[in-house]
Amino acid sequence: MKKDFHPDYNPVIFQDMTTGTRFITRSTAKSAKTEEIDGVEHFIISMGVTSDSHPFYTGQKQFVDTAGRIDKFQKRFGSVRRVGKPKIG
Repeated sequence: MKKDFHPDYNPVIFQDMTTGTRFITRSTAKSAKTEEIDGVEHFIISMGVTSDSHPFYTGQKQFVDTAGRIDKFQKRFGSVRRVGKPKIG
């Protein structure tokens, strides 16, 4: 097997930025921020969305106002008519 072929596998903390939940695992990812836990240096990687905050895993649904979007579209483009295809020849 070749030496120095695979990347380093490091202890890492993935931290959810919205909820603050931390997942301690190992990864090849690194960061400038570190924290020592039980005598082991862990890289801290901030994540925008994790299973702790993603709507699919939490069961929280976001309400999308589709009726409002349709009304806005009709106000802006409702009076615009389509132009027919140009005649060739």
